[in-house]
Amino acid sequence: MNKVILITGANAGIGKDTARQLALKPGTERIYLACRNPEKANAAKTELEARTGKSIFEIVIMDVSDPNSVKHAVDSISHPIDALIMNAGGMGGKEPEKLTKDGVTNMFAANMLSHVALVDLLIAQDKLKNVALYASSEAVRGIKKMGMRQPNLSSGSEDEIAGIMDGSYFGKKFDPMEAYGHVKYAATLWMTAMSRKHPNIKFISVSPGGTGGTNVMDDLNGIMRIMYKHVLMPYVMPMMGMAHSLETGAKRFVDSIENSQLESGLFYASKKSTITGPLVDQTPYFPALANTTHQDNTDVAVHRFLG
Repeated sequence: MNKVILITGANAGIGKDTARQLALKPGTERIYLACRNPEKANAAKTELEARTGKSIFEIVIMDVSDPNSVKHAVDSISHPIDALIMNAGGMGGKEPEKLTKDGVTNMFAANMLSHVALVDLLIAQDKLKNVALYASSEAVRGIKKMGMRQPNLSSGSEDEIAGIMDGSYFGKKFDPMEAYGHVKYAATLWMTAMSRKHPNIKFISVSPGGTGGTNVMDDLNGIMRIMYKHVLMPYVMPMMGMAHSLETGAKRFVDSIENSQLESGLFYASKKSTITGPLVDQTPYFPALANTTHQDNTDVAVHRFLG
Protein backbone atom coordinates (compact mmCIF):
# COMPACT_ATOMS: atom_id res chain seq x y z
CA MET A 1 0.00 0.00 0.00
CA ASN A 2 1.31 3.43 -0.96
CA LYS A 3 0.68 5.61 2.08
CA VAL A 4 2.75 8.66 1.09
CA ILE A 5 2.46 10.03 -2.46
CA LEU A 6 4.01 13.01 -4.24
CA ILE A 7 2.27 14.44 -7.31
CA THR A 8 3.85 17.06 -9.55
CA GLY A 9 1.55 19.61 -11.17
CA ALA A 10 -1.01 18.93 -8.46
CA ASN A 11 -2.82 22.27 -8.34
CA ALA A 12 -5.03 21.73 -11.40
CA GLY A 13 -6.47 19.26 -13.88
CA ILE A 14 -5.48 15.60 -13.71
CA GLY A 15 -2.93 16.19 -10.96
CA LYS A 16 -5.47 17.73 -8.61
CA ASP A 17 -8.10 15.09 -9.25
CA THR A 18 -5.50 12.36 -8.76
CA ALA A 19 -4.82 13.88 -5.35
CA ARG A 20 -8.55 13.97 -4.58
CA GLN A 21 -9.08 10.34 -5.52
CA LEU A 22 -6.01 9.15 -3.61
CA ALA A 23 -7.11 11.04 -0.49
CA LEU A 24 -10.36 9.08 -0.47
CA LYS A 25 -8.50 5.75 -0.35
CA PRO A 26 -8.46 4.45 3.24
CA GLY A 27 -4.72 3.79 3.46
CA THR A 28 -3.46 7.16 2.21
CA GLU A 29 -1.70 9.09 4.98
CA ARG A 30 0.05 11.99 3.25
CA ILE A 31 -0.07 13.60 -0.20
CA TYR A 32 2.61 16.05 -1.25
CA LEU A 33 1.24 18.61 -3.71
CA ALA A 34 4.26 19.67 -5.78
CA CYS A 35 3.34 22.99 -7.39
CA ARG A 36 5.15 25.97 -8.85
CA ASN A 37 2.82 28.76 -7.73
CA PRO A 38 2.26 29.12 -3.96
CA GLU A 39 -1.06 30.93 -4.35
CA LYS A 40 -2.50 28.29 -6.67
CA ALA A 41 -1.09 25.54 -4.47
CA ASN A 42 -2.82 26.91 -1.38
CA ALA A 43 -6.09 27.28 -3.27
CA ALA A 44 -5.86 23.66 -4.45
CA LYS A 45 -5.05 22.45 -0.92
CA THR A 46 -8.04 24.30 0.51
CA GLU A 47 -10.36 22.89 -2.15
CA LEU A 48 -9.05 19.34 -1.75
CA GLU A 49 -9.48 19.45 2.02
CA ALA A 50 -13.04 20.69 1.63
CA ARG A 51 -13.94 18.07 -0.98
CA THR A 52 -12.36 15.11 0.79
CA GLY A 53 -12.71 16.02 4.44
CA LYS A 54 -9.05 15.07 4.87
CA SER A 55 -6.15 17.18 6.19
CA ILE A 56 -3.38 15.09 4.67
CA PHE A 57 -2.16 17.48 1.97
CA GLU A 58 1.24 19.16 2.20
CA ILE A 59 2.49 21.72 -0.28
CA VAL A 60 5.96 21.43 -1.80
CA ILE A 61 6.96 24.39 -3.95
CA MET A 62 8.61 22.96 -7.04
CA ASP A 63 9.11 24.30 -10.55
CA VAL A 64 9.58 21.19 -12.69
CA SER A 65 11.25 23.24 -15.41
CA ASP A 66 14.07 24.22 -13.02
CA PRO A 67 16.43 21.56 -11.60
CA ASN A 68 17.57 23.92 -8.82
CA SER A 69 13.99 24.35 -7.65
CA VAL A 70 13.62 20.57 -7.59
CA LYS A 71 16.72 20.19 -5.40
CA HIS A 72 15.38 22.63 -2.81
CA ALA A 73 12.01 20.86 -2.88
CA VAL A 74 13.48 17.40 -2.32
CA ASP A 75 15.59 18.69 0.57
CA SER A 76 12.39 19.99 2.20
CA ILE A 77 10.55 16.65 2.04
CA SER A 78 10.50 15.11 5.50
CA HIS A 79 8.88 11.74 4.85
CA PRO A 80 10.02 9.04 2.38
CA ILE A 81 7.66 8.73 -0.59
CA ASP A 82 6.02 5.44 -1.42
CA ALA A 83 4.74 6.59 -4.83
CA LEU A 84 5.79 9.39 -7.15
CA ILE A 85 3.39 10.57 -9.87
CA MET A 86 5.15 12.76 -12.45
CA ASN A 87 2.12 14.52 -13.86
CA ALA A 88 3.40 18.04 -14.58
CA GLY A 89 4.07 18.87 -18.21
CA GLY A 90 2.27 20.50 -21.09
CA MET A 91 3.21 22.15 -24.35
CA GLY A 92 5.95 24.38 -22.93
CA GLY A 93 4.32 27.79 -22.80
CA LYS A 94 4.00 30.38 -25.54
CA GLU A 95 7.55 29.73 -26.78
CA PRO A 96 7.98 25.96 -26.48
CA GLU A 97 11.06 25.92 -28.72
CA LYS A 98 12.95 28.58 -26.73
CA LEU A 99 15.96 27.31 -24.79
CA THR A 100 16.20 27.46 -21.02
CA LYS A 101 19.38 28.26 -19.07
CA ASP A 102 20.02 24.48 -19.02
CA GLY A 103 20.12 24.35 -22.83
CA VAL A 104 16.86 22.47 -23.45
CA THR A 105 13.59 23.66 -24.93
CA ASN A 106 10.85 24.97 -22.68
CA MET A 107 8.76 21.99 -23.74
CA PHE A 108 11.40 19.48 -22.75
CA ALA A 109 12.10 21.28 -19.47
CA ALA A 110 8.41 21.26 -18.53
CA ASN A 111 7.91 17.57 -19.30
CA MET A 112 11.12 15.74 -18.53
CA LEU A 113 14.35 17.46 -17.46
CA SER A 114 13.52 18.18 -13.84
CA HIS A 115 11.51 14.99 -13.44
CA VAL A 116 14.80 13.23 -14.14
CA ALA A 117 16.51 15.41 -11.55
CA LEU A 118 13.66 14.71 -9.12
CA VAL A 119 13.96 10.95 -9.41
CA ASP A 120 17.77 11.06 -9.17
CA LEU A 121 17.61 13.14 -5.98
CA LEU A 122 14.87 11.09 -4.35
CA ILE A 123 16.81 7.88 -4.96
CA ALA A 124 20.09 9.42 -3.79
CA GLN A 125 18.43 10.50 -0.53
CA ASP A 126 16.58 7.18 -0.15
CA LYS A 127 13.23 8.96 -0.33
CA LEU A 128 11.54 6.89 -3.07
CA LYS A 129 10.39 3.46 -1.93
CA ASN A 130 7.91 1.68 -4.18
CA VAL A 131 6.81 3.13 -7.51
CA ALA A 132 7.45 5.99 -9.92
CA LEU A 133 4.78 6.74 -12.52
CA TYR A 134 5.41 9.06 -15.46
CA ALA A 135 2.46 10.67 -17.23
CA SER A 136 3.25 9.76 -20.81
CA SER A 137 1.00 10.24 -23.83
CA GLU A 138 -0.78 8.26 -26.50
CA ALA A 139 1.19 10.50 -28.89
CA VAL A 140 4.23 8.29 -28.20
CA ARG A 141 2.79 5.47 -30.31
CA GLY A 142 1.05 7.89 -32.67
CA ILE A 143 -2.61 8.83 -33.04
CA LYS A 144 -3.53 8.35 -36.68
CA LYS A 145 -7.04 9.78 -36.36
CA MET A 146 -5.58 13.00 -34.96
CA GLY A 147 -2.80 13.25 -37.54
CA MET A 148 -0.07 12.56 -34.96
CA ARG A 149 2.65 10.34 -36.38
CA GLN A 150 4.64 7.86 -34.34
CA PRO A 151 8.09 9.25 -33.45
CA ASN A 152 10.80 7.60 -35.50
CA LEU A 153 14.47 7.80 -34.55
CA SER A 154 16.91 7.19 -37.38
CA SER A 155 19.77 5.93 -35.19
CA GLY A 156 18.75 6.38 -31.57
CA SER A 157 22.22 7.73 -30.81
CA GLU A 158 22.93 9.94 -27.81
CA ASP A 159 23.37 12.92 -30.13
CA GLU A 160 20.09 12.33 -31.95
CA ILE A 161 18.15 11.99 -28.72
CA ALA A 162 19.89 15.05 -27.26
CA GLY A 163 18.61 16.87 -30.35
CA ILE A 164 15.04 16.21 -29.21
CA MET A 165 15.96 17.78 -25.89
CA ASP A 166 17.56 20.96 -27.25
CA GLY A 167 15.25 21.21 -30.28
CA SER A 168 17.94 20.82 -32.94
CA TYR A 169 16.37 17.52 -34.04
CA PHE A 170 13.43 19.45 -35.50
CA GLY A 171 15.43 21.86 -37.64
CA LYS A 172 13.99 25.28 -38.44
CA LYS A 173 10.38 24.15 -38.24
CA PHE A 174 9.41 23.39 -34.66
CA ASP A 175 5.95 21.82 -34.70
CA PRO A 176 4.72 21.73 -31.06
CA MET A 177 2.51 18.68 -31.63
CA GLU A 178 5.33 16.70 -33.27
CA ALA A 179 7.82 17.80 -30.61
CA TYR A 180 5.42 16.86 -27.80
CA GLY A 181 5.22 13.27 -29.04
CA HIS A 182 9.01 13.03 -29.29
CA VAL A 183 9.57 14.51 -25.82
CA LYS A 184 7.11 12.07 -24.25
CA TYR A 185 8.80 9.27 -26.20
CA ALA A 186 12.19 10.25 -24.78
CA ALA A 187 10.77 10.34 -21.25
CA THR A 188 9.20 6.91 -21.72
CA LEU A 189 12.51 5.46 -22.92
CA TRP A 190 14.24 6.97 -19.89
CA MET A 191 11.69 5.40 -17.54
CA THR A 192 12.46 1.97 -18.96
CA ALA A 193 16.19 2.56 -18.55
CA MET A 194 15.53 3.45 -14.92
CA SER A 195 13.59 0.24 -14.38
CA ARG A 196 16.70 -1.73 -15.26
CA LYS A 197 19.04 0.45 -13.18
CA HIS A 198 16.81 0.30 -10.10
CA PRO A 199 14.95 -3.03 -10.07
CA ASN A 200 13.82 -2.47 -6.47
CA ILE A 201 11.52 0.36 -7.62
CA LYS A 202 8.71 -0.05 -10.14
CA PHE A 203 8.95 2.44 -13.03
CA ILE A 204 5.86 2.64 -15.21
CA SER A 205 4.77 5.10 -17.89
CA VAL A 206 1.02 5.60 -18.12
CA SER A 207 -1.01 7.74 -20.49
CA PRO A 208 -4.09 9.44 -19.02
CA GLY A 209 -5.69 9.02 -22.44
CA GLY A 210 -7.86 11.55 -24.24
CA THR A 211 -8.93 13.54 -21.21
CA GLY A 212 -11.20 16.56 -21.12
CA GLY A 213 -10.87 19.41 -18.63
CA THR A 214 -7.06 19.63 -18.62
CA ASN A 215 -4.80 22.62 -19.31
CA VAL A 216 -2.41 20.80 -21.66
CA MET A 217 -3.51 22.62 -24.81
CA ASP A 218 -3.70 26.11 -23.26
CA ASP A 219 -0.32 27.08 -24.71
CA LEU A 220 -1.16 26.30 -28.34
CA ASN A 221 -1.72 29.19 -30.73
CA GLY A 222 -5.17 30.77 -30.81
CA ILE A 223 -6.87 28.73 -33.54
CA MET A 224 -5.48 25.37 -32.42
CA ARG A 225 -6.30 26.09 -28.77
CA ILE A 226 -9.88 27.01 -29.59
CA MET A 227 -10.31 23.93 -31.76
CA TYR A 228 -8.99 21.53 -29.11
CA LYS A 229 -10.57 23.06 -26.02
CA HIS A 230 -13.93 24.20 -27.38
CA VAL A 231 -14.68 21.93 -30.34
CA LEU A 232 -12.65 18.70 -30.46
CA MET A 233 -12.42 17.75 -26.77
CA PRO A 234 -15.95 18.63 -25.61
CA TYR A 235 -17.89 17.55 -28.71
CA VAL A 236 -16.11 15.81 -31.60
CA MET A 237 -13.81 13.42 -29.73
CA PRO A 238 -16.40 12.11 -27.25
CA MET A 239 -18.72 11.31 -30.18
CA MET A 240 -15.86 9.35 -31.76
CA GLY A 241 -15.15 7.52 -28.49
CA MET A 242 -11.82 9.34 -28.33
CA ALA A 243 -12.18 11.24 -25.05
CA HIS A 244 -13.17 10.55 -21.47
CA SER A 245 -13.68 12.60 -18.31
CA LEU A 246 -11.05 14.21 -16.12
CA GLU A 247 -11.94 11.75 -13.35
CA THR A 248 -11.36 8.79 -15.68
CA GLY A 249 -7.97 10.09 -16.79
CA ALA A 250 -6.88 10.64 -13.19
CA LYS A 251 -8.16 7.21 -12.18
CA ARG A 252 -5.65 5.63 -14.56
CA PHE A 253 -2.86 7.01 -12.35
CA VAL A 254 -4.61 6.19 -9.08
CA ASP A 255 -5.22 2.57 -10.08
CA SER A 256 -1.84 2.07 -11.75
CA ILE A 257 0.38 2.79 -8.75
CA GLU A 258 -1.31 -0.08 -6.88
CA ASN A 259 -1.76 -2.49 -9.80
CA SER A 260 0.60 -5.43 -9.33
CA GLN A 261 -0.13 -6.65 -12.87
CA LEU A 262 1.60 -3.65 -14.44
CA GLU A 263 5.23 -4.53 -15.11
CA SER A 264 8.14 -2.23 -14.37
CA GLY A 265 9.67 -0.68 -17.48
CA LEU A 266 6.57 -0.83 -19.66
CA PHE A 267 4.40 1.90 -21.15
CA TYR A 268 0.66 1.50 -20.69
CA ALA A 269 -1.93 3.34 -22.75
CA SER A 270 -5.10 2.62 -24.73
CA LYS A 271 -5.47 -0.01 -27.39
CA LYS A 272 -4.30 0.84 -30.89
CA SER A 273 -6.41 3.37 -32.82
CA THR A 274 -8.11 4.76 -29.73
CA ILE A 275 -7.18 6.91 -26.73
CA THR A 276 -9.76 5.67 -24.24
CA GLY A 277 -10.66 2.34 -22.67
CA PRO A 278 -8.52 -0.21 -20.83
CA LEU A 279 -4.76 0.16 -20.43
CA VAL A 280 -2.51 -2.19 -22.38
CA ASP A 281 1.23 -2.57 -22.93
CA GLN A 282 2.24 -0.46 -25.94
CA THR A 283 5.31 -2.49 -26.96
CA PRO A 284 3.41 -4.66 -29.49
CA TYR A 285 2.29 -1.47 -31.27
CA PHE A 286 5.70 0.18 -31.08
CA PRO A 287 8.51 -2.41 -30.72
CA ALA A 288 11.19 0.33 -30.65
CA LEU A 289 10.12 1.04 -27.06
CA ALA A 290 11.98 -2.13 -26.06
CA ASN A 291 15.29 -1.03 -27.63
CA THR A 292 17.66 -1.03 -24.64
CA THR A 293 20.32 0.94 -26.54
CA HIS A 294 17.86 3.76 -27.20
CA GLN A 295 16.79 3.64 -23.55
CA ASP A 296 20.33 3.89 -22.22
CA ASN A 297 21.26 6.59 -24.74
CA THR A 298 18.30 8.64 -23.56
CA ASP A 299 19.44 8.35 -19.96
CA VAL A 300 22.95 9.47 -20.87
CA ALA A 301 21.70 12.28 -23.15
CA VAL A 302 19.44 13.87 -20.55
CA HIS A 303 22.23 13.95 -18.00
CA ARG A 304 24.29 16.09 -20.38
CA PHE A 305 21.92 18.90 -19.46
CA LEU A 306 21.86 18.18 -15.74
CA GLY A 307 25.63 18.29 -15.30
